[in-house]
Amino acid sequence: MAKRERVVRMSVEQPLWRALTAYRVLTMIYAVLIFVFSRDAFERPWVAVAFLAVMCVWTLATLPKVANAVSCTRGFLVADLAIALVGIMLTPLADEQARSVDGPTLPSIWTAGAVLAYAIKGGWRWAGFASSLVAVANLAERGSPSRDTLHNVLLVWVASIAIGYVVEVARASERTLARALEIEAATRERERLARDIHDSVLQVLAMVQRRGTALGGEAAELGRMAGEQEVALRTLVAGGLTRASLVSEDESEGAVVRFVEEPDDDAPVDLRALLAPRAGARVTLSDPGVPVLLAPAAARELTAAVFAALDNVRVHAGGDARAWILVEDWSDEVVVTVRDDGPGIPEGRLAQAEGEGRMGVALSIRGRLRDLGGTAELISVPGQGTEVELKVPRDPRGKVNG
Repeated sequence: MAKRERVVRMSVEQPLWRALTAYRVLTMIYAVLIFVFSRDAFERPWVAVAFLAVMCVWTLATLPKVANAVSCTRGFLVADLAIALVGIMLTPLADEQARSVDGPTLPSIWTAGAVLAYAIKGGWRWAGFASSLVAVANLAERGSPSRDTLHNVLLVWVASIAIGYVVEVARASERTLARALEIEAATRERERLARDIHDSVLQVLAMVQRRGTALGGEAAELGRMAGEQEVALRTLVAGGLTRASLVSEDESEGAVVRFVEEPDDDAPVDLRALLAPRAGARVTLSDPGVPVLLAPAAARELTAAVFAALDNVRVHAGGDARAWILVEDWSDEVVVTVRDDGPGIPEGRLAQAEGEGRMGVALSIRGRLRDLGGTAELISVPGQGTEVELKVPRDPRGKVNG
């Protein structure tokens, strides 16, 4: 079955581009309304009409340019800021009284949109550059700037630099989060592969080592080599096997994490059918009289955990040990109990096994259940056998559907 790629896009920057798009349209309308209501005060209204017409056409035609960081090119930023600066410098030509009465410039607060585009695209340094040019243009247009003009210029300068700084911090945070998700995904994939290897290759190597040592001769040498390969493979598993995700930078969408994962079949699976092959003369299976339905991924992982528990019975309790599997289907969870009549597990043996790199219980059993949102509880009394209780909720984090 083909694998699929799940893409997780993380961007706190993208909402800023959407807000900038709305800001440019609204401030364009605002600038036009200011002229309409005060057109009688203009000595040369045709200058204002010509500029506002260019500004409106430019604003509407370039809306896609402020949709994301990729579309917002440097050429667009330069042209956009140039139009804002020209509008500021044309204000005295259209309205000679604008200097004396400290009225709004032709582009009015539309100019701030050009500065904000610099801030979102390039951070606080770009914002400082653009806002400084706007400040010089405003001061030159006023000739003798008033206190209000100075306040407005300072406000735009500080606000744009602050927004640019926030954008830079947000981008750094996105990269950190993406990296954390990548590490988590790689760790989970490593544990999954470690479980699969433990359930197959490592157990075969361990069996070859034991049988070879018992037979002696050339078989003992084969067993020794199998033991060495088992140790090497356990070391490789513990150190990491694969990268399950890839973090990349996409300016249009922010940080992008791509996870490669197996597709899930939505059809529920009867857990009884998966467990039935292990029933036999020494393994008794007790299950409900009706299907125990779980999502395929959950059913496979739970079955693998049960088989890992049975393998532990065979390896550690001996070939004569008996095992019992009890399946309980509750409304909110499925419980599978594996019990044996072996000698039990000595106290501290599990911790010692994990320290030696033998991760059967930790990965093949507990790790699988943890990934499903369930739990695995092991109870063992020396001389009285071992019991493993596996619980899987019906809907662990949305992965299992009853």
